[in-house]
Amino acid sequence: YGATTGRPRRCGWFDAVAVDYSCWINGFTSLALTKLDVLDTFEKIKVCTAYRVNGEVITHLPETALQEIAQPIYEEFDGWMTPTTEARKWEDLPEKAQAYCKRLGELVGCPIKYISVGPERDQIIIL
Repeated sequence: YGATTGRPRRCGWFDAVAVDYSCWINGFTSLALTKLDVLDTFEKIKVCTAYRVNGEVITHLPETALQEIAQPIYEEFDGWMTPTTEARKWEDLPEKAQAYCKRLGELVGCPIKYISVGPERDQIIIL
């Protein structure tokens, strides 16, 4: 739900291919991962690691004309099924949440420096 409006939100799975491209094109040196707490109740969590386009598996962002037909290929993680909203240090996160965050950094080739675990300013982990 939106922190300000209270409206329900729709969230898609993390697209590591698109974020990898964004990191490359923009020269990012680190990332801020927001809304980790939104995943606290998911039994399974998916991350897009490639696309299938016309039967071919590609691990780069397809050209614009092909993005409409690209089908995501997902890596699946076990959820941590416990609240992260009280975490303020890396060690406070459940092991499965840590594994998820580490894997995201590996997939996008850019380390995660900040992890948000709620809407409040102090609900952040700085690595």
